[in-house]
Amino acid sequence: MALSLKPLGSRVLVEPIEQDEITAGGIVLPETAKEKPQQGLILAIGPGARDEDGKRIPMDVEKGDKILFAKYSGTEIKLDGKKYLILREEDILAIVGK
Repeated sequence: MALSLKPLGSRVLVEPIEQDEITAGGIVLPETAKEKPQQGLILAIGPGARDEDGKRIPMDVEKGDKILFAKYSGTEIKLDGKKYLILREEDILAIVGK
């Protein structure tokens, strides 16, 4: 299924990567005990912000990048039963393994 969602400005659409439900010691974590994901896969990017002259500033990330982002950043949305995040490019901390 292709998403028909196009972020605007310097925003990105991210699919969070959930953490393991079982700890290294074999303890199964309930949903309420899990930490919010801080890694995700970029599914779509906006065209970039504009500078003072109205020219587009290119984004530093690309579709398909695996990223780290701030724990409580972004806006969570649900589409077809799946959770996604819309983040500002400023909320992205790093690109993982490029």
